[in-house]
Amino acid sequence: MQTIDFNLHSSETFGVAEKIVLLTFISAVILMAILGNLLVMVSVCRDRQLRKIKTNCFIVSLAFADLLVSVLVMPFGAIELVQDNWIYGEMFCLVRTSLDVLLTTASILHLCCISLDRYYAICCQPLVYRNKMTPLRIAVMLGGCWVIPTFISFLPIMQGWNSIGIIDLIQQRQFNKASNSTYCIFMVNKPYAITCSVVAFYIPFLLMVLAYYRIYVTAREHARQIRMLQRAGAPGDGRQHPPDQHSTHRMKTETKAAKTLCIIMGCFCLCWAPFFITNIVDPFINYTVPGKLWTAFLWLGYINSGLNPFLYAFLNKAFRRAFLIILCCGVERYRRPSILGQTVPCSTTTINGSTHVLRYTVLHNGHHQEHEKLPIHNDPESQESCF
Repeated sequence: MQTIDFNLHSSETFGVAEKIVLLTFISAVILMAILGNLLVMVSVCRDRQLRKIKTNCFIVSLAFADLLVSVLVMPFGAIELVQDNWIYGEMFCLVRTSLDVLLTTASILHLCCISLDRYYAICCQPLVYRNKMTPLRIAVMLGGCWVIPTFISFLPIMQGWNSIGIIDLIQQRQFNKASNSTYCIFMVNKPYAITCSVVAFYIPFLLMVLAYYRIYVTAREHARQIRMLQRAGAPGDGRQHPPDQHSTHRMKTETKAAKTLCIIMGCFCLCWAPFFITNIVDPFINYTVPGKLWTAFLWLGYINSGLNPFLYAFLNKAFRRAFLIILCCGVERYRRPSILGQTVPCSTTTINGSTHVLRYTVLHNGHHQEHEKLPIHNDPESQESCF
């Protein structure tokens, strides 16, 4: 997902057994990334309810970026790794490297946009969210996710800015006389390493940490307020009424959201932090990081493209239902319940600046309706918990 620093030293090669294990593992990663991201994109295209949620614009674009990584970048890296040779020429090496940096950086920027969208949705008032996340602003953010990476990928790489001052070292590693092998080497000088790492990882990482920290604090505060309201509603005789169903559900949802955020940040850091720390350090220690370590860190980052569908979609109840409908060929039990004779999920309304949910219970005899008004989270996507 970023400044891909292919410092694979030509002197370090893998044995036959290692290549078999690598090929099996890499094939599984590529297959998981392709199928997972395709499933996300098809689900949003087919499910009208998913298309209504603004955040899903970013999730679909993220899935498209990760899909391109798994189709245009990973296979060529796997072939070179297993064959220990680059057979596609110098120009395609530059194109492939530029695509690598472009697509992986775009993927990270999408993750940053998702965190900012969720921050405004959960931590701000509904009116603030609507003003911040207008269709025009969403389009600009999506455009930025694709345009900004071009300034640290195709432009500098095709112009050779990343190799200024280290051309001789690159040429030494591009060809191995002992095995008569050629390699697609991508090495970066100090200015390029710092600039691209900051743009592609450190700035998005800082924004994600700040956004998810505020979301986590807000979720914990909501859970605390619910507990206080439950205690305040206890009768004077000391007996406590059991908490109402909505409050209990709300507290569980908030707790789950906080835990999910920890999982998201943990996976992101685990996948990309080793690569980008090494990416900045390596030029300052005279490019002495072992090639196999570079390979491990690089593919650890690629794994994130396969994990994103699970982290940002599979953990979502509405997405899971859409996946089951697709995978099970539209089996009826996975579809949303019919309005007649069922509890209609919910609809939202805003009264005096606060969002409420109206839950309608339609009795089977069709003669009576019960209306229950419940306060809900300001997050427009919290409607998914009503499904």
